[in-house]
Amino acid sequence: MTPAQQAMERLRAWPDLTACKAGCGTGQALRFARAEVVHFHTGRDVDLHLTRRAIQRFRYDLSASTAIQLVPGSNWVTVHLDCATDIDLLLTLVSVALKAHQAAPLPSPAPTAPGCNFHRVTVLPRDLVTER
Repeated sequence: MTPAQQAMERLRAWPDLTACKAGCGTGQALRFARAEVVHFHTGRDVDLHLTRRAIQRFRYDLSASTAIQLVPGSNWVTVHLDCATDIDLLLTLVSVALKAHQAAPLPSPAPTAPGCNFHRVTVLPRDLVTER
């Protein structure tokens, strides 16, 4: 079972989340009443929908993690799952995302934020990054 499948299995047990096809057209997603929150694109790469306010609040912590990739202007963060700790990080961030979305105003009928980060992020395996 891939790390993304392990994370998906754990998150599917959460009562507020429902599995669906990812709105970007690639992979599976989990959504709650207001929005899609997690896109599972590959066996290791996951996009997580945070609010702009949550990303700004946790920006330094997110950018310090080797598992997280931020894209300027995006309300999504990409999480690369290499180990159990990365899965735990994802679950913690999903909790943050749910709280952030519940506190945010309802979206306008025409979404203004771009979609997830799929095809906008290249994630290198950690061993390639640390060897440089």
